Amino acid sequence: MVLEPSTTELVFEWFQRIVAVYCLLFGVLYWVRLIGFYPGPLWRFDLMPVHWQLAAATLAVFFPFAAAGLWMLASWGPVIWVICALTETIMYVGFPQLFGERWPIVAAHAAVALIYMALRLVVHFQRRRQRV
Repeated sequence: MVLEPSTTELVFEWFQRIVAVYCLLFGVLYWVRLIGFYPGPLWRFDLMPVHWQLAAATLAVFFPFAAAGLWMLASWGPVIWVICALTETIMYVGFPQLFGERWPIVAAHAAVALIYMALRLVVHFQRRRQRV
């Protein structure tokens, strides 16, 4: 017997894939910053302060990795996304004097986390109800 996924499970899968696309976009933006494609001050790895070098290099690798995991619906995808989201939140909330304040990014991460938890809980309770 093959069980069809519920509507909530399909919504949850598509939500993860939408987050994957935005993670890929963030990763590309960090790579743009690292390679100096964008003409702006401090928009090249060798011109960045050390704190930006560390953050940008880390997130340029982690965001696409999170995108791959989320797109494949792998269990480690959300974990890597949480690492990225916490890193950016710490950067922009904990060290605004170094990285600036980017409240829209922090708010987006918070919204994604809340939606993810809500969908995960709904899916969990639906599966639990089906077993009974």
